[in-house]
Amino acid sequence: MRLTQLRSFHAVATTGSFTGAAEKLHVSQPTVTTQVGQLEALYKVELFHRTGRRVRPTELGERLAHLSRQIFSLEADAVQLLGDAGELRSGHLRVAAVGPSHVTAMLAAFHQRYPGVAISVSTGNSQEVLDRLLDYRADVGVLAQVFRDKRFVSVPYSEHPVLIFCAASHRFAKRRTIRTVELQGERFLMREPGSTTRRALESALTAAGIEPEIVMEIASREIIRAAVSQGLGIAAVSEAEYVPGPGLHAVRISDAAIHTYAHAVCLAERQDMRMVRAFFDVIAGSSSTPSKS
Repeated sequence: MRLTQLRSFHAVATTGSFTGAAEKLHVSQPTVTTQVGQLEALYKVELFHRTGRRVRPTELGERLAHLSRQIFSLEADAVQLLGDAGELRSGHLRVAAVGPSHVTAMLAAFHQRYPGVAISVSTGNSQEVLDRLLDYRADVGVLAQVFRDKRFVSVPYSEHPVLIFCAASHRFAKRRTIRTVELQGERFLMREPGSTTRRALESALTAAGIEPEIVMEIASREIIRAAVSQGLGIAAVSEAEYVPGPGLHAVRISDAAIHTYAHAVCLAERQDMRMVRAFFDVIAGSSSTPSKS
């Protein structure tokens, strides 16, 4: 059985005539008559009682019409689903990000434009974000680094200076800025080796000939904050991620340009997918660093 044959049968059953069915399907009446006849001949059945111009389903035709209503109702649902998804009235955007501070503004802008799209967010370090993109567990990623890899398309969104923060009792606590050389001999609480903020700071320290004294490596931002407030050492943080609090003080480094970045990333092979392209278009309109890299 061909779907066109069933569609012609359904149109005749719902309109009550071959002429009405032809008009509904935008085909000729002989086409409808032929397709219904082929369906009856194929299964050696009678689907309609034909009396002059009057057409009514047989008992078997009534039963088939019940099924065809379900079939074409589901087809209409499928068309609606795909149409809504294509127009982004529905759907699901999966985002992987290195941290909430880098992704929140992007998600707010996207949700405002496409409120019908569900959004789920997972967080992890840079490699975990890239891994989620590579195995299709995420549609777009948000990273705090500049990188080159032909497998990915990366669009810069914003740029943030790296701050040093310390306990209120520290010698930097009464300062607004410090120079890089003043970090010599300081005890550092560092993020894990894959941290973008750590790499940016270590690069600047190396350029200044400073070997940092790392007393702890801590993967949690919250634990680092608590450790700094207890006077266990100083730490670096992106300005976008710094949360002021009792017992803490932040200073800028005056003589070195140390920055982290927020980049939206996707697989190059998926950059033209409707959902992904919409996300990139939205952030391009709200980005503080609109050029591509």
